[in-house]
Amino acid sequence: EKTGKVLGDFCRCYKEQYGVALFNSVRYEIEGNGGPQAQLLHRKLPLEDHVIYSGNIFQYIEENKKWRNRFCVVPHNYGLVLYENKLAYERELPPRVLVNSAGYKILTSVDQYLELVNNSLPGVTPKSGHSPILKCPTDFPLILWHPYARHYYFCVMTGKEQEKWRAVFQDCVRHCNNGISEDSKVEAPAFTDAVRMYRQSKEQYGTWDMLCGNETQVLSNLVMEELLPELRSTIGPRLKGKAPERQRTWIQISDAVYRMVYEQTNAQYDAAMARCEQERPQLESTIRTDMDQIITSKEHLASKIRAFVLPKAEVCVRNHVQPYISSILEALMTPTSQGFAEVREVFFKEVTDMNMNVVNEGGLEKLVEYMEKLSHLAFHPVKMQSCYEKMDQLKLEGLQQRFDVSSTSVFKQRAQIHMRQQMDDAVYTFETLLHQELGKLQGKDDLCKSIQRILERVLKKFDYDSSTVRKKFFREALLQITIPFLLKKLAPTCKGELAKFQELIFEDFASFILVENTYEEVVLQSVMKDIMQAVKEAAVQRKHNLYRDSMVMHNSDPNLHLLGEGIPIDWGEEYPGQPEPEPGTDRRRRAKQVVSVIQDDEGALPYEMGTEALPQPGSPEPREQQERGSGAPQSPQDGVKEIREALAQESLRDAVESSVPHAAPASPTPGGDVPPEAEVPLVTPASPVPAAQSPLVAASTACHRRGEWEAGDGRGQRSPPQPTGTAESSEGVQTEF
Repeated sequence: EKTGKVLGDFCRCYKEQYGVALFNSVRYEIEGNGGPQAQLLHRKLPLEDHVIYSGNIFQYIEENKKWRNRFCVVPHNYGLVLYENKLAYERELPPRVLVNSAGYKILTSVDQYLELVNNSLPGVTPKSGHSPILKCPTDFPLILWHPYARHYYFCVMTGKEQEKWRAVFQDCVRHCNNGISEDSKVEAPAFTDAVRMYRQSKEQYGTWDMLCGNETQVLSNLVMEELLPELRSTIGPRLKGKAPERQRTWIQISDAVYRMVYEQTNAQYDAAMARCEQERPQLESTIRTDMDQIITSKEHLASKIRAFVLPKAEVCVRNHVQPYISSILEALMTPTSQGFAEVREVFFKEVTDMNMNVVNEGGLEKLVEYMEKLSHLAFHPVKMQSCYEKMDQLKLEGLQQRFDVSSTSVFKQRAQIHMRQQMDDAVYTFETLLHQELGKLQGKDDLCKSIQRILERVLKKFDYDSSTVRKKFFREALLQITIPFLLKKLAPTCKGELAKFQELIFEDFASFILVENTYEEVVLQSVMKDIMQAVKEAAVQRKHNLYRDSMVMHNSDPNLHLLGEGIPIDWGEEYPGQPEPEPGTDRRRRAKQVVSVIQDDEGALPYEMGTEALPQPGSPEPREQQERGSGAPQSPQDGVKEIREALAQESLRDAVESSVPHAAPASPTPGGDVPPEAEVPLVTPASPVPAAQSPLVAASTACHRRGEWEAGDGRGQRSPPQPTGTAESSEGVQTEF
C-alpha cells in the first residue's frame, strides 16, 4: 500500500512534468541551439562487439558460505556477469550471476563494510570476540555494498589485482549510475524533474545520492527511501539470533523487499509512460499550433511571480549565496581541471609512445596493432584511473553543510563521465584524421611526421572542447548546489502564496505551464547572473586553462564532421596483419577485450579456515553435485591424478590424429554437458613450485585447449590456435586478441 501511494503521487508529478518537457523540447527544436559547436568528433557506438574485461575472481557464495572461483565478464553494457568458469562462458552456458551495479559502492576493506552493516541496523552490533558477518580469506577484498539490495563479496590474491578489479568495478558503477539516457529530450527531463519535485514536496532539498541507474531503479530507490525506516522499526526488534545472524537476515529482507518494489515500480512506471505516449500526438499538435500564445501566457505568469519573488530572492542570494560562489567554484575547478589535464597527458603519452614504437618496430602492421588498442583508450578503466582519481580531491568542506550537499559523489561521477567522453572524442578524431592520411603517406618518416602533426591538431581541438565542457559543468554544478538551498530558504515566505497564481494560466495551456516550475525559473534567474560572472572571470584570468566565451573556433576543419558520419573504422578488418580464423571459431573467444586479463588460469585460495569453509579445488557446490549425480568432493590429490590421466589420454589422441590426418574427432554440441575430464582441471590448486614449472598450470592450459576444440561449431574441426599478445608484463599479465 505504501509503495502504491508513493508511485501514485510520483506518476501524477511525472504527467505534469511530461507536458512541460514536451513544450520545452518543441520550442528548443524550433528556436535552435546557439551554443558553441564541438570541434572533436563524437563516436556513436564506441564499444560495439567489445568486452571491457574478463578474468577470474573469487566470490563468496552466501547459500553455502563458501568461496568459489568464478569467471567474470564485463560486456559493453558494463554489467557484471559471473560464470562457473571460462569454459562455461565460451560454451554460452547461462551465467551464475548478473549484477547491475547502479547504486553500489566499491569497498576494499572488511572494516569499512562492517561499519556500514552496523549502521544499517541500529542497536545490533556484534560483541567483541564474536565472529563478524563476513571473513575474507585474503587481505584483498572487493565488496559491492548497496543500501537496499543484496551485497556481493569478492577477493583476489594480490594488491595489483585488487587495484585493477577496483578500477573495473568503479567504471561499471559509474556507467550504470548514469542510466537515464541523455538522448531522450522529453522523457528524461520529465522524469528527473518529477523526482526533484516529489522530494521537495516531502521537504527534501539538495543533491540525492540514490539518483542512480535507469528510471525504474531510481524510482525503486525513491520508494525504499520512505519504506525502509518503517520496515526497520517494524521488523528490526523481531529478528532473532546473534548479532551477525540478525544482520544477515536484515540484508536478505531488505533485498527481498527491494525486488518486490522494483517489480511493482516497473509495472506502474511503464503504464504511466504508455499513457503519456498515447497523449503525446495531441499535446504536440496543440503546442505547434499555439506556440506563440503559450509563450506569451508563460511570460505573463513569470512577470507576476517575478514581481512577488525576486526582491526576496535577491536579498537571499546577496546574503547567503554570493559570498560563497567563488569558493565553491574554486573547489570544483581545481580537481576537475587537473583531471582533464591528466586526460590530455594520457592521450598525448599514448600517441607519442605509439609513434615511437611504430618507427622502431615496423610500419603499417604495427600501426594497426597499436591503433586497435588506442581506439578504446577511454574505456580502459586502469589507464583512465589516474584521470578519475583527480576528482577524489573534491572537497567542499564547510560549504557542504551550509548548502545541504549530502555528498560530492554526484559531481565527481559527472566530471569523470565528461573526462571519458572527451578522451573518446579525442581518440576518435585522431584515428579519423590519421585514417584519411594513410593513403598519402610514403615510408616511416612520413608516417611519424603525420602522426605528430595530427596529434597537435587534435590537442588544440581538445583544449577548446575541454574548456567548453568544463565551463558548462561548473555552471550546472553551482546551480545544483545553490538552487535547492535558495528554494528551501524561500519556502516559508513564498511557497504558500504560489497557489494564487494558478488562475493566470489558461486552462488549454495548463499542461505546458506550471506555477511551481515558473517559480523555480525565477529563483534560478536571481542567481544565474552571479554564477555566469564568476565562471567568466575565471576564464578571463585564464585559470585552469579555461578559454574566454569570446574565443570561438569558427569553421575549423569544415569537412571533419562529414568524415565522422562515415562507416566506423575497423583497423583489423581494413589492414589485417593476422590470418583470418576459420568460420567455426567461437566468436566469444575472438571478442576484442579493452583491458588485459589479470590472471587467465584459475587458482585456489591459500586460506587456513578449514575445509568446511572453503571449497576443495575442482569440487562442485553441493547443489551442483546432486544435479550432476556426482559423489563426494574431490581432494587435491584426486584432482592431480585425474588431470594427469586426462593429459595422457589427450597426448595419445593427438598421436593418433597426427598419424591419421583425415580422421575427425567427434565434437559435442555447444552448450551441452561438460565432460568430467574437461571440467575438473579448470580450478587449479595452489602450487609451491613456480608457475612456469608447475604441472598443474600445464594441465590447465591443455584442458583449456581441449575445451576450445569441444566447443566448436559441430563439424568436428579443431579451431586454430588464437594469437596472443603480451601486455602489462610486470606480473605476467596477458591479453588475448
